[in-house]
Amino acid sequence: MDIFSVITLFGGLAFFLYGMHLLSTSLEKMVGGRLERVLRSMTSNRFKSLLLGMGITIAIQSSSAMTVMLVGLVNSGIMELGQSVGVIMGSNIGTTITAWILSLSGITSDNVFVQLLKPENFSPIVALIGIVLIMFAKSSKKKDIGSVCVGFAILMTGMTLMSGAVKPLADLPEFREILMMLNNPFVAILAGTLITALIQSSAASLGILQSLALTGSISFQMALPIIMGQNIGTCITALLSSIGTSKNAKRVTAVHIYFNVIGTIICLTLFYVADSIFHFSFTNQPISSVMIAVVHSAFNLITTFILLPFSKQLEKLAVITIRDKKLKPNAAADPHSVLLDERLLLSPSFAIGECRNTTMRMADLARRTLLDAIGLLTHYDEKIAQQIEENEEMVDLYEDKLGSYLVKISSKNLSHADSNDVSQLLHTIGDFERISDHAVNLLRVARELHDKNLKFSEKAQQELEIFTKAVVEILNITTDAFDENNLQLAYEVEPLEQVIDTLKVELKNRHIRRLQDGKCTIELGFVLSDILNNYERISDHCSNIAVCMIQIKDSTMDTHGYLNEVKNSGEPRYTGYYNRFVDKYRLPESNAQPVPENISVT
Repeated sequence: MDIFSVITLFGGLAFFLYGMHLLSTSLEKMVGGRLERVLRSMTSNRFKSLLLGMGITIAIQSSSAMTVMLVGLVNSGIMELGQSVGVIMGSNIGTTITAWILSLSGITSDNVFVQLLKPENFSPIVALIGIVLIMFAKSSKKKDIGSVCVGFAILMTGMTLMSGAVKPLADLPEFREILMMLNNPFVAILAGTLITALIQSSAASLGILQSLALTGSISFQMALPIIMGQNIGTCITALLSSIGTSKNAKRVTAVHIYFNVIGTIICLTLFYVADSIFHFSFTNQPISSVMIAVVHSAFNLITTFILLPFSKQLEKLAVITIRDKKLKPNAAADPHSVLLDERLLLSPSFAIGECRNTTMRMADLARRTLLDAIGLLTHYDEKIAQQIEENEEMVDLYEDKLGSYLVKISSKNLSHADSNDVSQLLHTIGDFERISDHAVNLLRVARELHDKNLKFSEKAQQELEIFTKAVVEILNITTDAFDENNLQLAYEVEPLEQVIDTLKVELKNRHIRRLQDGKCTIELGFVLSDILNNYERISDHCSNIAVCMIQIKDSTMDTHGYLNEVKNSGEPRYTGYYNRFVDKYRLPESNAQPVPENISVT
């Protein structure tokens, strides 16, 4: 054992950690926003939570990342503490798959096909496939598959380097003396905990243990408490990420720690009691890498089997450990306190999903604010007026926080679908914010009407009511289309926007005729012009949102080109919607609705 063996050991560890990172991030990109949607379906059913935790951890190959995401989701108020308990248990089971993959290195056989099962033998083939996909595939999904292959090959290269570096240790007397200390279970637990906490990867520490096992120096009695210590040590990542979070987010980490500590106490107690009774012959025999995977899986399965029925008690224990001082009701739902958690950036697909959910809340708030403002035009209420101003400030805050957060996400390595989602959200949040601005503009008009006791003529009121209904419909169609990601609804927006433009021109013309006939005042004319202009601009922003949804779906962002094409080509769907809205919002005493150029009305 010389300095070069030490360098090779640490180099192998570096390869292993980087390969694991590349593997997990590439797998997550492939899964994309589906991870977030799966967690969205979470219920209080502990078995469903358990299965979801297993599935997601297997998908992203990182229990630490899963737990950190849980801390972020609970901190944001997206998930409840009780929902996270089952996920944590499932995550611990899901992470055992890595040890099984690594254990294949211990296969010994002269059969060529059996030899091909050894990762160090087939990983070069996997690496070659991965490089070919990365270099020559056009699809981003295939490139992600290539990254997964390369990540796995790098990981296994690291494992091979570590195994080769530790082989000479078996002949060192000093190493045997150190191993003697590991016969003490408390020292072994501490060693496993510290190593895992230091490198922040239970998979890497298990890889080191399996590499040492290949030398024949590690006995079953040594490995058992080390493995349990490694499970405790993996909690360090979540512990660090919970600094500065809410009480409930800290409790997620507490549950994770309690699960592994209690499991260690139970499993070690059961093992040593059984050993004292039956005197197991295998305890002092060398352990294989396959048996390490077996022990790792058995520990997590047994602990989950025992503790799953006591999920509520684990939750209560975490609450007792981290007590509340003063809980603000609905604090997590208040964007002033927590809007989007930085920890979710660890998993961009989760972060994008929560950005969409937050934008939906922003859109609904902007819609509610505008509808309240429209209501004030006919029935003024100062309390509602104050609420509109507060809501508009809240929508501004949403835009500011979302914009900053989305820019951070866009700097990550995103899949094509996730990149499209970020682009869509960045384009739409500004339009929703402008809709709330127009709500405040309408509030000022309503206040002027109220303060000056101004009233439109009966005919003007009838015409304005029809125009208002059209604007309310385009607002509802747009918001519902965005909330439901419904492209069919989005296609209805632009035809209605065109009808609204035509209505605005006609209403202005009719108002001018009333002015000429002395049936209306100039002051009311200014007020009406303000209303019409705000309505028309609101419909423009609705059009921007809908066109963005359609263009993102088609992977283009040529808005003007799209609008010119649908308006000038006589596209049947567009013309059909347009004709329907013309009939629906026809002004009284008008035999024909003015029709824009290039639109055929049947």
